[in-house]
Amino acid sequence: MKDFRLIIVTGMSGAGKTLACRNLEDLGYFCVDNLPPVLIPKFVDLCSNSTENMQKFVLVVDTRSKDFFDTFNQVLDEIDAQKVNYHLLFMDASDEVIIRRYKETRRRHPMDPNVLVSDAIELERKALDKIKKRANFIIDTSCLKRAELKERLTKMFKTDDTGKMNISILSFGFKFGLPLDADLVFDVRFLPNPFYDEKLRYKSGTVPEVAAYIEKHEVTKEFKKKLDDLVEFLIPQYINEEKSQLVIAVGCTGGMHRSVYIANHLYNLLNEKGYVANLEHRDLMKNEVREHRAN
Repeated sequence: MKDFRLIIVTGMSGAGKTLACRNLEDLGYFCVDNLPPVLIPKFVDLCSNSTENMQKFVLVVDTRSKDFFDTFNQVLDEIDAQKVNYHLLFMDASDEVIIRRYKETRRRHPMDPNVLVSDAIELERKALDKIKKRANFIIDTSCLKRAELKERLTKMFKTDDTGKMNISILSFGFKFGLPLDADLVFDVRFLPNPFYDEKLRYKSGTVPEVAAYIEKHEVTKEFKKKLDDLVEFLIPQYINEEKSQLVIAVGCTGGMHRSVYIANHLYNLLNEKGYVANLEHRDLMKNEVREHRAN
């Protein structure tokens, strides 16, 4: 099981296990929530036969397992004997904070929904006492903000293959509406429009003749320089903020000529710089295109 990584997340209900799981998913871990402890050894065996793309796993195990949870300590002994490489992360918070969170969500405590939350918390702490002592990491979220928790988990569990922000380059036409998920929007309707050239009107920005028409103008050359500088500056800043995905949208009137050309340019630029980039021409085929599109 080369490069196999397993994180077992447990801890107090209301302490942030779900949020921790989501953050770990953003780091590329495959997460399974509320797994009965008796199934952990079988899950480890299954993972040992996984593909290279599935080497990082998170199991969330807690008192929601009810009677199954009583076997948790024994199961940890078993996988220790098998020399399974794993980390045990215990999520904790003060009683006051947990009670406040339950009041805000109006959810019942899974330890015992028929008693006061304070009494359920006391029962859960006793049930988790031995598990907490075995933990490799303990995070108290009583005073942690969401961003601070994410930063701490990233420092603990980030691997060499995580942290690469996925960048999507999207061309679109303003007449079809703005992309709702865009982080950056560049309006390129000021660039020379091939639509007014009869020979180019029905050819897209993927065609060399259209690209040549757009890029021969000084305004295009100047804009590309400024755009490249801006994008190359911004992307490392987003990466430093642990942003997992960035959508850069480029729009012209119909999403066929200028936006397609600039989107292709950005896509090539970012790939040359070693970023993980995807390209989509959202509205291209909503236009009357009379040419065989380049790949």
